[in-house]
Amino acid sequence: MIQKLAQGGYPKKLPVDEPATIEDFEIIFGNLIYVALGAAGIALFIMTIIAGFKWATAAEDPGKAESARKTLTAAVIGLVFIVVSFLIMAIIQDFTGANVTIFDVRRGP
Repeated sequence: MIQKLAQGGYPKKLPVDEPATIEDFEIIFGNLIYVALGAAGIALFIMTIIAGFKWATAAEDPGKAESARKTLTAAVIGLVFIVVSFLIMAIIQDFTGANVTIFDVRRGP
C-alpha cells in the first residue's frame, strides 16, 4: 500500500485549457491530502524540536519542564493519531478489498 501511495504522483496539476469537470475534484482532494500529511509531518518535527529546546533550557524550573513534557506528549499523540488512521485504512482495505487509499470519482458501482 505504501508503494501505491508513493507512486501516486502528487501533487497533480489541474488542466488549464479545459473546462472544469467532476474528475477535477479527484485531483483537488488528492492534493489536499498530500499537503495535509506533509503539514502534519512538519508540525510533528517542529513540536519535537520545541519540546527538546524547552527541556534543555528548563534547568531546575519544574514549570518549564512540565511545559516541555506536555509539548512532547502532544507531538507523540499526533504521531500516533496519524499512524493509527493509516492502519485503520489498511485494515479496512484488507477486510473489504475496497481501495480506500485512492480517491477515484470515475469508478462506477
